[in-house]
Amino acid sequence: MHPHLTIHRHPMCAEIIEQFQKCHTDHPFGKFFGECTDLKLKLDKCFRQEKAVKRKANFEESKKLKERLRAYRKGSSEMREEEISA
Repeated sequence: MHPHLTIHRHPMCAEIIEQFQKCHTDHPFGKFFGECTDLKLKLDKCFRQEKAVKRKANFEESKKLKERLRAYRKGSSEMREEEISA
């Protein structure tokens, strides 16, 4: 199974999606007998690559967010210590 084949959600795989959809329209019965299997395998590989890129970007974003949160917590704990000692 593959995710919905919408080009706007998968810009990296747009060309392969179009080819795969064209294959399905050109071969309405052949698609059941492996006519479009090669394109399906290319599409699966492209989706895996796309997911890896997104996963890496999300991981980098989460590292930045965690660092900002640590800095905020450190700053607020220092402010509390100053209030207590004052």
